[in-house]
Amino acid sequence: MGHTKLQDTNQNGTINISEIQQQINNSIQNLDTELRDINHKIHSNPELAYSEHLAHANIVALLESHSIPVTPHAYNLPTSFSATHGHGGRLVVFNVEYDALPGIGHACGHNLIATGSLAAFFAVVALLQQRQLPGRVCALGTPAEEGGGGKIKLIDAGAYSGVDACLMAHPMSGHMFPTKTAVAGLAYGTSVASAKFQAVFTGRTAHAAASPQDGVNALDAAVLAYSGISMLRQQILPAQRIHGIILEGGAKANVIPARAVMDYNVRGRTLRETKVLQERVVNCFKGAAVATGCEVEFEETNNYAEVVPNRALCTAYSKFMLELGAPQLCEADKEGSEPHPGSYSTDQGNVSQVCPAFHPVYNIPSDDGASNHTKEFTKAAISEEGYQLTIQTAQGMAATAWKLLTDDDFAGEVKADFEKDQKQR
Repeated sequence: MGHTKLQDTNQNGTINISEIQQQINNSIQNLDTELRDINHKIHSNPELAYSEHLAHANIVALLESHSIPVTPHAYNLPTSFSATHGHGGRLVVFNVEYDALPGIGHACGHNLIATGSLAAFFAVVALLQQRQLPGRVCALGTPAEEGGGGKIKLIDAGAYSGVDACLMAHPMSGHMFPTKTAVAGLAYGTSVASAKFQAVFTGRTAHAAASPQDGVNALDAAVLAYSGISMLRQQILPAQRIHGIILEGGAKANVIPARAVMDYNVRGRTLRETKVLQERVVNCFKGAAVATGCEVEFEETNNYAEVVPNRALCTAYSKFMLELGAPQLCEADKEGSEPHPGSYSTDQGNVSQVCPAFHPVYNIPSDDGASNHTKEFTKAAISEEGYQLTIQTAQGMAATAWKLLTDDDFAGEVKADFEKDQKQR
């Protein structure tokens, strides 16, 4: 494969990627100490959704130390921030994730996501400063990816209005990749959609021994619904998932529970498909309520849409990563090809529905190939190899962003692909 070109609107004309890429790599290498520091600070202080106060403060301090204008607590979210550099031209956003999981910390590697996005952001800032070209780059703090839907709230607040591309990359365990595929990452892939909600059963309390006939058992309704959903799983599509837990089911064994709460997550290939499946799940709850004499009410948590990866962005990123020695699984440039399906959900899917975006995943090694959301992956997320692979990914993201900012033809392709995807949804 020949060299990918980056358009420079300076008098220099078209510059070979090797020159730009070297500048990107040098910029990131110069920040190695600070990037390692922020990576370790986030990983060693895991914070849950919307409580990422220390991560927020540390990242804001890092940005301010480089004289980057930062808005802390952006868009009325206490743990979001927004930092933008440049003027005029197009706008590229790097999403910065940093929330953890309860009990197992950064078992999804969001410390690496933050580090990679910040590294790419700083590299593009340096290029804009060196070359004095129009264009803007933003590091956007996106809290609460782990079920809290932080990006959904940012979308509603207008954070992605006027954005020409939104980039981020996610570390994954090797077993998440297609088998027998020797690649460093998956550039052109999608996710499954996810609908999260709670069901609350209300019955009537009574003494379980003295007057059980006076009670209406909400826990019975929850157990019956759980069993009904387990039966439903036999008749759903292979890519669909239904999983949930009983959050509340009573306080004392000799008191008939008057309240039971269930937390559920329904997944499908698209949000439209997922919502249809959710209705079937809801009917299991309603049937259990009728059978036990309970009332049931539902509370929507949020809906994560499927990722719609932008073909042009994925293709360019894949070529840059190949030249960096990290081949990607990517068939975005093949007519009629579909993105490789993933089994995870992310609110980056919602972002990809409102602006051109991608969400490549890259392989970091973990003990015994353990998957994300395990304590073994928490360990992998702070490994030296995980950090180095993240830096390599950041180099490719920065090159992709620079191409979008400075290459009018490429920017047109990105926009055209996004508009085509919009029409097909």
